[in-house]
Amino acid sequence: MDVAALRTVPLFSSLDDNAARELCGIAQVRECESGLSLFHAGQEGDALYLVESGCVRITLTDADGKKITLAELGAGEFFGEMSVIDGRPRSADATVMKQSRLAVLGREDFIALCLRQPAIGLEMLTAIGERLRHADEMLRHRVSRNVNEAEAERLTLADRAADLIAEFGGSWKFIGACTVFLIAWVLLNTWLLFDKGFDPFPYVLLNLVLGMITGLQAPIIMMSQNRQSSKDRLRADLDYDVNLKNEMVLTEILRRLERLERRMTNSE
Repeated sequence: MDVAALRTVPLFSSLDDNAARELCGIAQVRECESGLSLFHAGQEGDALYLVESGCVRITLTDADGKKITLAELGAGEFFGEMSVIDGRPRSADATVMKQSRLAVLGREDFIALCLRQPAIGLEMLTAIGERLRHADEMLRHRVSRNVNEAEAERLTLADRAADLIAEFGGSWKFIGACTVFLIAWVLLNTWLLFDKGFDPFPYVLLNLVLGMITGLQAPIIMMSQNRQSSKDRLRADLDYDVNLKNEMVLTEILRRLERLERRMTNSE
């Protein structure tokens, strides 16, 4: 990797010429074909990858077995920084999407470089923060969809019927149908059948029918509202889980920042 290509990576744009040449000397260049798996979640991570050209996809498999694309990284971007900082296993999968040229920087070399160039550590923390915000936004959307899917799986035939009836009962179609029905009933028993109407004025049978409809409609609407309340509680629980997870991730980032700051202070 030459100095010009290194300058395209924002993480190392602040390096002086000597430091940039030193970094180019210790970075190992890899030519990767499309479809190559660089690493999987859970594997030991001891290197930072810089994309000189091509495209690399970062994915994660959730609890349902679905693959989530976290990012697609192109020229000038980097990945694998989490394991380089804390030395723990990889947290996601990395796959080459098209022929790529990558520069690989070992963990020990990178830590030594950060101690000599503190600006690199700050740039990396900024990038991690942006990726965390992006992951948080994706997770919120997925939580919203999962709430609907989880609620749909628990629906019974009676629940679906209650929703349809409640939806129809609160629409202009229902109001229009009731209006037409009432006018037709009155006209039929007042003018069309004259004195042979089956429900003459004051329309006792009509009042009975309306009372029965009202008595049945009210509990059906309440059933639908109770189910919506249960759905809201489920969404609130999932939102709490998301916020708790984000708080733990932010705490971990702050802990790593403090560790990196102590190392820089000790080296000075």
